[in-house]
Amino acid sequence: MATYLVTGANRGIGYEYCRQLQARGETVIAVCRTASEELKQLGVQVEEGIDIASDASVAALRTRLGNTAIDGLINNAGIAKRVTLEDLDFDSIREQFEVNALGPLRMTQALLPLLNAGSKLVLMTSRMGSIADNTSGSSYGYRMSKVALSMAGKSLAHDLKPRGIAVAILHPGLVQTQMTNFTAGGITPEASVKGLLQRIDELTLENSGTFWHANGEVLPW
Repeated sequence: MATYLVTGANRGIGYEYCRQLQARGETVIAVCRTASEELKQLGVQVEEGIDIASDASVAALRTRLGNTAIDGLINNAGIAKRVTLEDLDFDSIREQFEVNALGPLRMTQALLPLLNAGSKLVLMTSRMGSIADNTSGSSYGYRMSKVALSMAGKSLAHDLKPRGIAVAILHPGLVQTQMTNFTAGGITPEASVKGLLQRIDELTLENSGTFWHANGEVLPW
């Protein structure tokens, strides 16, 4: 049995991570700003009132956790807001950077003392953060923040390798969640997380820092 901490756990992919991990017998710590009823009923440890964009909030989480060893840190929390060239909302872009790029790095730094050799660090990025794969433009805040997150993940893979900690940079696929307005062309959170957990289970120090699709495809930077 391993202990996994999941951020953004109240709904969508985060909730599904918690559900599937619990179902296979893992210990789950679900972190979120406000817990949903379905998360409360899941029976996992819920740590709510945590904003990953706040130094003080993340520090409070670190205090709550005490010396709890973490085998898997899944940085899943994120936001997506539409920002076009015609309507460049720089406050929105900054907010997306704060949550999507700096938030996971803030969490990783704060909880690093709880990770040991053999622990795994997961960053949930997006194919929309691939420069080579950008064929449609726009979405400035989301795309730019996810590029930054992926770069952080690559640096973390190098920096954490001597400690025996491997890093996965993962794209969940196009998933039917509130963030995507439950797009009809997407896959279910259940199918996405099934693939994501396979990538995490296969993560080693040798393939650390790879940018994967949930289906196993290695994505272009």
